[in-house]
Amino acid sequence: MAPQARNSLRERVADASLSAVPHVDRPLLALRAGRSLSASPRPFLRWAGSKRALLDHIVSVLPDRFDRYIEPFAGSAALFFLLQPPAAVLSDANSDLVETYLCVRQDWQRVADEYRRYDVLDSDMYYRVRADVPSDPMQRAGRLIYLNRACWNGLYRVNSKGLFNVPYGAPRSASPIDEGNLRACASALGAAEIATNDFETTLSEATSGDLVYLDPPYVTTHNLNGFRDYNQKLFSWEDQIRLAQISRVLADEGCHVVISNADHESVLALYPGFRVLHVERNSTLASNATRRMRVGEVLIWNG
Repeated sequence: MAPQARNSLRERVADASLSAVPHVDRPLLALRAGRSLSASPRPFLRWAGSKRALLDHIVSVLPDRFDRYIEPFAGSAALFFLLQPPAAVLSDANSDLVETYLCVRQDWQRVADEYRRYDVLDSDMYYRVRADVPSDPMQRAGRLIYLNRACWNGLYRVNSKGLFNVPYGAPRSASPIDEGNLRACASALGAAEIATNDFETTLSEATSGDLVYLDPPYVTTHNLNGFRDYNQKLFSWEDQIRLAQISRVLADEGCHVVISNADHESVLALYPGFRVLHVERNSTLASNATRRMRVGEVLIWNG
């Protein structure tokens, strides 16, 4: 790319006018995706399975235009924050996550203030905060951001009583919240309907022209004989089948459907007629970064 073209793209990245997406500007989005640690808005939560590392690949398979953005497995909402769509539906089955997004949208400054109440990183502090669930939603949102930053690998897991039980992750240093980014996230979230729902409920709202991005929970490191059994508690095989059936219906109705999933023959067999892109990324779930292997995933879409 010529220096003049690069400068032009950088100027457009700095421009806050990317508040509507009548046309998907792939070079601009790819550049912003490559600046995942500094672009704004960007996810303010770490999230196991986040697609931040695959955003450039996802951008390459997006339609040229779409009407509304729908994502029923929001997680860290990396693609949503990249696109900043003018109209969106975000949902997740995790009510704590959804509540945090609602609180950030309502009053990001209050959430930032609540986070700073916990902004000390040591194991004693972490386990005290983990054991105490506030009654106020804003306090819970600040607490979730703290636990998310201090826990092991950004994992979200609860016990049989519904209480967060991920161990302390021993991060190297305290990470002050980026208020500018949180403000930008709140602005982007202002364009979205946000709810706690099963994916089928959310997808019932999709209509022709909508962009539907589906990133169901799955683990990629068990890609052989134990794939279905290993993933059963995350997202059952019956749910995978249900998701594929709904995806085919939405595609037939004129929706733009993009799915990220494990690179496994059982998954691919559920999507006859869809296009497939095989991609790789580093695993994020190994306890030691030096042990993180390359894992295979697929992007599936109706091109």
